[in-house]
Amino acid sequence: MISTRSERLNSRPMRREAATHRYSLGQSVRLKGSFNTIPKSREIYQITATLPPRGDVLQYRIRSDAESHERVATEDSLEPVRVARDDEDAALLKRTFGDGQGTKA
Repeated sequence: MISTRSERLNSRPMRREAATHRYSLGQSVRLKGSFNTIPKSREIYQITATLPPRGDVLQYRIRSDAESHERVATEDSLEPVRVARDDEDAALLKRTFGDGQGTKA
């Protein structure tokens, strides 16, 4: 006979509070590389769905425009991508290169 006390000692503790997803639907993310590895693709993915946790790790359904399928990724394997707006890009170019003074066509 197996003791219920020994079963509880060997099992994982259950999460008591509700899990909160860090990323939201439509957000742009990338897959992180593993320890001492570079990710195979620096491709940008969109969050298409939040999924229930698997154990203690939250999951997401992600999709890339370059692929015809969706993937499931854990929250700890994703990193956010900041997508710059056009006016931010123009301001950065102006700060970096000025108004184009000194260049002649």
